[in-house]
Order: sequence, then C-alpha cells, then structure tokens
Amino acid sequence: MAGPGFIHDKLEIKFLILYIAARVIEPVPFDTMLDLTLCDDAIDYFDFSDCLADLVRTEHLELTKEGLYKITEKGRRNSEICASSIPYSVRLRCDRNLLEWNRKLRRRRQVKTSTEKRPNGTYTVKLSLDDDMGSVMDLRLMVIHQDMAEALSDRFQRSPERLYSEIIKTLLDDYKD
Repeated sequence: MAGPGFIHDKLEIKFLILYIAARVIEPVPFDTMLDLTLCDDAIDYFDFSDCLADLVRTEHLELTKEGLYKITEKGRRNSEICASSIPYSVRLRCDRNLLEWNRKLRRRRQVKTSTEKRPNGTYTVKLSLDDDMGSVMDLRLMVIHQDMAEALSDRFQRSPERLYSEIIKTLLDDYKD
C-alpha cells in the first residue's frame, strides 16, 4: 500500500472499483478509472492495476473492444452488497469525484462539434446541442479556413447555451424596415 489512508487491502480496493463502476454513467478508460479510484492515499497504481485485472477476470467488469471498462450485472449486484464496507469518508470523496466526472460525460454527450472539408476547399462546421429530451439545436456553418472552423468549434464547446440564446434573441427581435 502507498500511504496512510482508509483502504487497507486489495479486497477493499475491489469494492471501491465496483462502487465507482456502478455509478459512472458510461464505460470509462483505464486512466479515468485510476483517477477516480485514487481518492484514498493508501491506494497505489500497482495494487489498483492488479485489482482491476482481477475484476475483469472474474467477470465483475467487462473490458470493451474500445478499451473501456464497464460493470457487469454480477459486478453491480456485488457492488450493492459491498458498498457499505467502504469507509464513509472515502465514499464521500468518491461521490464528489463521480459527480464531477459524470457532469463532464453528460456535457460531452450533449455538446458536439465536427469539421468537414468540402470539395471546393471550404469547411463545414457542424455544431449540435442536445438535452435530456433530444436535440435543441443543429447548426451547420461554412467557413473558408480550417483555423476558423477549429475556433468556432472551440468557442461553441465552451458556451453552447450562449450561442443558442443569442440565435433565439436575434430571431425574435422585432426588426423595423
């Protein structure tokens, strides 16, 4: 074990990994699972790696073709049973980290951008914003340079709601001829 903390053995690390996997809203890569699990100072990389591999081997977790980890039904059942074995302070820290991570995952699902080069050398920037009910906005813009396309995508990613409200405001303005 790495240092002082509340997690004392590999079984507790496995409980924590299952706890996390059951609460993350979509499959995650190794690095994300590691970051979320290192919420206790006593956990080190090597113990974590061994435990994660064991959970895949025992079919508590599944490693997808894309290299993402997701919980199985067996893992979910055992997570429910073992959750109370995780020290309360570790669960609180873990829940806080999961809340932030799940927020980022939801945001990434809801805000999408892509750039496509057109035959004439210009670019089409596709911007979309979704909510829990479906599509809120799909917008395609033509720009003449790739750097402009990247700038539009970046700005949209940072504040899609602002663009949406500005478009609505502009379209609802009462223009005088």
